[in-house]
Amino acid sequence: MLAAWKYALSFRKRDWELRDYPVWISEQTPDPGDPFPRWHLWRYAAKVVNWAGPDGCGDSLAEALSNLENNFQKVKARKPLPRPGTGLPIEFASSVRVAARAELADDFIRRILDVENAWISDESSLWDFHGELDNTALFAEIEDVYGVDVSDIQSGNLADIFDRIAAQEGKK
Repeated sequence: MLAAWKYALSFRKRDWELRDYPVWISEQTPDPGDPFPRWHLWRYAAKVVNWAGPDGCGDSLAEALSNLENNFQKVKARKPLPRPGTGLPIEFASSVRVAARAELADDFIRRILDVENAWISDESSLWDFHGELDNTALFAEIEDVYGVDVSDIQSGNLADIFDRIAAQEGKK
């Protein structure tokens, strides 16, 4: 209902700000038994209704709304905003670099990430596949399987890791 109201009001102007959009706020309760110590569950989460992202989180309501505002401004600077009350189209990251090494990516997904299949993009990272505090175990596994040290790729970016492995294989 709020989305419909904000949509109707949106016809009064063309340059929309966050206050013109319906915002949903939730209070979250952390689970003390959470097995993933790296992931911090913020007390508050705020998001624009009908948008898959961006969102804002924080330990206070003000912090969550401030983070939402910052993320909203980043989207606004990058592309035209949809009318308030409507959805923000989902954008998938490019996968050109990963596709160029499709066989390696498939092998890596099975042998290192230990899953049957996964969709990964050029922005995917080792961090996307575990909740540990660091990538040490996966770096060691990559070195064991492929004979390549990638521990200096702290971002864990998979496309960068695939490039390193391919470059090493090209030297053999």
